[in-house]
Amino acid sequence: QVQLVESGGGLVQAGGSLRLSCAASGRTFSSSVMGWFRQAPGKEREFVAAISASGDTTWYEDSVKGRFTMSRDNAKNSVYLKMNSLKPEDTAVYYCAAKASASWYGAKDEDRYDYWGQGTQVTVSS
Repeated sequence: QVQLVESGGGLVQAGGSLRLSCAASGRTFSSSVMGWFRQAPGKEREFVAAISASGDTTWYEDSVKGRFTMSRDNAKNSVYLKMNSLKPEDTAVYYCAAKASASWYGAKDEDRYDYWGQGTQVTVSS
């Protein structure tokens, strides 16, 4: 059974930092594009970041560029999202997702992802 388990969410003040982790089990994702998405209350889920299978290419949503960094450790079958300079508008449930392939096509499209975690809440207070 494939599982993606996020951790590291919590409550933080504006300007603070958090590091989200996503641990995968049930299969190896070292040959898969991985992504982070988020869903704020009353809004649709949106793309945050994606990383290539090798980890040498990343893609960020414009509002998080320069503040968020996505990385991966294929030896640990895990991906991470370091979030700095957090803003109240970053408040959301953050989801880890994995594609079944290394194809970069549609990396910001949630419909292209095959596996999803349960999400972790990030709340940024002003």
